[in-house]
Formats: sequence, structure tokens, C-alpha cells
Amino acid sequence: MINHLKHWQPISLGAVLAAGISLSAHAHDIGQFASHSDIGPVAHKGQVEFNAAEQSYTVSASGKNMWGKSDELNLAFNELSGDFIVRAQVQFEGDGTDPHRKAGWDVRESLTPDSAHVFAAVHGDGLSSLQFRPSAGDDTDEYRLKVAAPDVIQLERRGDTYIFSAAKFGQPFQVTQVSHLTLADTLYVGLAVCAHNADATERATFNNVRIIKPADKDFTPYQDYIGSNLEIMDMESFERRIVYRAANSIQAPNWTHDGATLIFNSEGLLHNYDVKSGAVSELNTGFATNNNNDHVLSWDGQQIGISHHAKEEDGRSTLYTLPLTGSDKPTQVTKPGVGHSYLHGFSPDDKSLIFTADRQGQYDIYSVDIATGKETQLTNTKTLDDGSEYSPDGSKIYFNSNRTGTMQLWRMTPDGSAQEQLTFDRYNDWFPHVSPDGKNIVFLSYMDDIDSGDHPFYRHVYLRQMPASGGEPTIIAYLYGGQGSINVPSWSPDGKRIAFISNTKLTQ
Repeated sequence: MINHLKHWQPISLGAVLAAGISLSAHAHDIGQFASHSDIGPVAHKGQVEFNAAEQSYTVSASGKNMWGKSDELNLAFNELSGDFIVRAQVQFEGDGTDPHRKAGWDVRESLTPDSAHVFAAVHGDGLSSLQFRPSAGDDTDEYRLKVAAPDVIQLERRGDTYIFSAAKFGQPFQVTQVSHLTLADTLYVGLAVCAHNADATERATFNNVRIIKPADKDFTPYQDYIGSNLEIMDMESFERRIVYRAANSIQAPNWTHDGATLIFNSEGLLHNYDVKSGAVSELNTGFATNNNNDHVLSWDGQQIGISHHAKEEDGRSTLYTLPLTGSDKPTQVTKPGVGHSYLHGFSPDDKSLIFTADRQGQYDIYSVDIATGKETQLTNTKTLDDGSEYSPDGSKIYFNSNRTGTMQLWRMTPDGSAQEQLTFDRYNDWFPHVSPDGKNIVFLSYMDDIDSGDHPFYRHVYLRQMPASGGEPTIIAYLYGGQGSINVPSWSPDGKRIAFISNTKLTQ
């Protein structure tokens, strides 16, 4: 449920992978990075290799250590000012010559070996630690994390606080931080490798690299937007690729049934993204120009349902259908004056819609007959029920509800009976999407620091997966996003990929 968007500004991936980041004018681009440099008197020149197809980086370096009063390393970097979040998956190459070879995110005041810095480090022997040198020439100190051999590492700057989060892929982050450092506003930030052996050269590969400039602390939701990454993730390897970027908010991508197009919303309109060419075009919705991010395709792939804030309905979200090819005159489905209606799915026979409805002073899940507009109430709680979606065989409706305190996943039969809870942990879970074979669910998980009835923009969230029959969820993506990331059915028709949105400040 969302207001319309403003200021559509498309950006191609190839032109501005580092958009929003201050880069040295003389430096050469290496993917998202401006340059790389050996730091300290290294014995062997370091290298950085960027694999554009996989959007991965391999950094090689020598260097005797990153510790004490000085460092030796190779750093692929940008200059960043203010707050930021950097994240990557890391893997060392081979067994290595020293168990304390190091890889991670390094944040430095300068490129001198004795610079004040903060280093989110993973060691070859599995040690993970937040190393820091408060001022140039000081001794290095560290805070260790209780996670061995993490392969997902994230470093966040919030003012003078530096937060290191690390995990084995699929597990929640473990966190430590340092808050007593006062570094410059503009810093060198990048991927670092150190061999911990002056005569050796070590290599580490970094995947799913994200450089994020977060929203301002005082941003106004639904008024102040930051940029968007349209991402596609392989559901076997969980490798992610950014395929399109926009300087403002694009939201809720879903696939056409031929797998050729992703449909997303922005500025109150719907847009087609051609997966093969990368071209973007507007999907004609006629008078419906105030659409939110609740848009879904029919099971036969011929129709699209939308939620439009209609003027004649006093701005209430109202359900319509139209051909997937577009229409000047969408057909209204919900009757005039019934209240807000936020679409979430077609029934498998394409004869009805399921949606979240503001009726009788509460939000519940309803179905509506497309031909007649007759509504049927499926849930009835004083708390919020939302995010409904049919299983492919039509036997179940999956949804999220905060009736037990936190937002959790539930399912029920199509008539609303046999309601049962599926998740039971501390997270707030939203928008269950069932795989085309009906075996798995992908959903969005917020931390427990939000109101359970809210799904805000611009937060640290997990994408998680679990068996549709129930079971233990696992994390499949770590991202900065939330509202608009995965509100709509987002599996590719062959079940091999999903699409979603992550966020960062970008410039044209």
C-alpha cells in the first residue's frame, strides 16, 4: 500500500554503476569503483579484475600485514562522504600461505600506510573482526565477532559510528561496532586484500557487491525518495545482478508469463522493462495515472490488475483490470464507495481478485468477483491481514498477519477457513510469493525494530525462503530496501529467478 511516485529519472547500468558516488576525475573505472591502489611498500603489485557479466571483483595483493601502526594492502576504492553502507560476499582463492591473510571493506582517511582507518576483516583462518586505527600512526585495535568464516560482510557508517555485520550466507547478521572514532567526512572506501606475507600474493573474489548511500534520517515517507536498483537473482546460486537503475523510486517488479518483460511502477504509472534489451516503455493505463505498487498479472497472462487512487473515489485505492497490452479505459472491479482496496492476486481461474480491503474500520483480506463486483470477506481480525496470494494449484491462499503480535506468514483455504500460522520468529514477515511449482515461498523480512503493521521504505531487510508446506526459513538476500522491494508476485515463470528492488541515493 503506497502513494504514487514522483520525478521519474531512468539511468542505464553501464553508464553509471557508481552513480551518486564522488569519484576522482583522473581515475579509471573498475565496475563500481573509481580506482585501485597498493598501499605501503608491497613487494608485488596488486591487481583488480572486474567480471562485468557476473558483476564480481577479484582482488590480488601482497603485503606483510594490516595491523600495528601501518598497513600493506591493495584497495579498490571510491571516495565517499557522509553515511554509507557497503556489502559483499567474499571468498578467498586457494588454501593461502598464511592463515591470517585478510579481505574485507576498508575505510581510510588517506592512502598512506599509517592512515586512520576502519577495516571490516575476514581472515583466512575464519576470524572476523572490526579493526580500527583512531588516528594516523596509532596502534590498531579490534573488536571480534562471534561468527567463524563469514562470507557476507557489511560495513555501515552512521555519523561517527561504524557498524560491522557479518554472516555465513543464509544466516542472520552478527554485529559489532566502534563509536569513538572521529574520521574525516570524505573517506576512501573499498575492497581490501592483504596477504599477511610480504613475499606472497593472495586473491579474493567479491560477489553481490553493493555500495549504498542511504536515505536521510529525517526523510518523509511517500514524499522523499532515493534511487532504485532493479535486481534479478538466480534461485540456484543466489547470485544477483543489477540490470537497471533509476535516480528515483521504481517499485514492485513482476514478470510477464513469457519471461521477456518485468513490469514495475513509478510516478503513478506502470512501465515495461525488456529483459533482453534493457529498454523501458510505458504501459498505457489510460486515466489510471495514480497507481500504487499493487499490480498483478492474470494466470493466463493476458490481463493485469491495478490499484489506482481514483479522484472520483476521493483518492481511495480502487481495483481495475485491463489487457496486458494496455488500455485507455481500464475496467473498474470494486464498486464505488466501498473503501480502500489494495490488489494482491488473481484467483487461478482468473474470475476473481484477492486484495486487502479497508472495510468496517479494519483491514482484512477479501475476494471480489470480477464480473459482478460482489465481495466476499475471507479474514476478520482487528489487526492487519495483507499480502494475499494463491498457490498455483488454487488450494491455498498465503498471506501475512500481525494478529499474534509480530507480522508473520499464514495460509488458509480459498473460502477463508483453516487459517494456520507458518512463521514464528522475531522478524516481521511480508508478501509471501509462491514459486511456480508451488514448493517454495519467498518473502520479505523486517527486523523487530518496526511497528508490525508497517512496511517502511529504506531499511535493512532480508529476503527469505521457506518450503510452502512450512519449515525453517533461510536468508537468500541481504538488502537495503523494504517498501516496494517485493510487494508483488516476483518469480520468473520458469521458477529459476526472482526480481526485486534495492535502494540507494543516485544522481542523473
